[in-house]
Amino acid sequence: MNPNTLSPTQLVALPSDQEASGRTLGDEEIALLAEAIHSGTLTSTKGPFVKRLEKQFAETLRVKHAHACASGTAAVHTAIAALNPDPGDEIVTSAITDMGALTPIIYQGAIPVFADVAPRTCNITAESIAPCLSDRTKAIIVTHLFGNPCDMPEIVELARSRNIPIIEDCAQAFLARYGEKYLGTLGTIGCFSLQQGKHITTGEGGLVVTNDEALARRMYLYINKAWGYGDPRPDHYFLALNYRMSELQGAVAVAQLPKLEGVVRNRIGTAAHLTERLRGLVGVETPWVYPNGVHTFWKYCLRVDGKLVPGGAVAMGKILGQKGIASAPRYIQKPAFMCEVFQKQRTFGNSHYPFNLARPEVLDYSPSRFPGTFSALDGALVLPWNERYTEEHVDYIAEAVCQTVDQLAREQQ
Repeated sequence: MNPNTLSPTQLVALPSDQEASGRTLGDEEIALLAEAIHSGTLTSTKGPFVKRLEKQFAETLRVKHAHACASGTAAVHTAIAALNPDPGDEIVTSAITDMGALTPIIYQGAIPVFADVAPRTCNITAESIAPCLSDRTKAIIVTHLFGNPCDMPEIVELARSRNIPIIEDCAQAFLARYGEKYLGTLGTIGCFSLQQGKHITTGEGGLVVTNDEALARRMYLYINKAWGYGDPRPDHYFLALNYRMSELQGAVAVAQLPKLEGVVRNRIGTAAHLTERLRGLVGVETPWVYPNGVHTFWKYCLRVDGKLVPGGAVAMGKILGQKGIASAPRYIQKPAFMCEVFQKQRTFGNSHYPFNLARPEVLDYSPSRFPGTFSALDGALVLPWNERYTEEHVDYIAEAVCQTVDQLAREQQ
């Protein structure tokens, strides 16, 4: 696409996943909410909706067990707690992720060990994970950022060779696949989020899935304060929280779930249209996906070469904002390990726990150890995306991106 041939673009209002224009919420959700409210039973320990959601989500992913919980963070916490790390155990993860996927590691007394990422995907790889493994590694958390699958066969092979469980963070990756399997089912445990901006939403909410009977039981218990509902002699078996989803959230989720396949289909289709429109644009790379992967586009992440596009992703984001496109240059402003919770070890009082149990080398957050991470953030320009986009919306975004690149080049001359 040649930006020099474009005419000025009039502002187009894009649907937003932060309100009704970009969501599939409608009469189906209202009807089930009314049913839940009229029943008078809003706790999932008594009502039917959360149980229906769990059964239907497990069937959707073709997995044996699914349990609903209060948030995506609660899902990650539940998964880690199910693996029961000892204080000072290590969990390998990515520094390009939401803090909600990292603080559960610390709350369980384990140490986050950050693997570098591949700049073209912003995801960790088997090659970057391997140097992080030690005899203290309890798990690997694989984050499928933006809905783009990590290279799971290589990661699974590495983990199996060391007998290390994998937690897949699929908060942004509903119905994404590697080969014929859905993400969340290739590792040991899969975690999903139903937060406002995800493929389907209940405002807040989460789900964990597994094929492992013992882990499924432990996750169910952890969500329920470790109380054995239905057991002959129930007790609070271990330290755990109340991470239950309410029947109100469950009702909304039951109505949302049948829409998921259509949501994903539309996101993939409109993303393919944008990829085609931006093909050949100098200095801008469209998302790269492994040949056997299916990206389901929570967001659409461009990679901008600052050597070819003056000002890079930050300058582009500023101009796109003036055109009504709320992009996110860099996605997050800095790697997670640069935040104060890690830099100053602000955790439990003044104890620095569990960092005081860590090997010194895993607390070395020198930028030189994470070249891929810093490169990935420098080049990332994350475009908003949702299931309500039409080709008109995508054409508008494409023209705006091309015009922005052209404008920055002309301003440099």
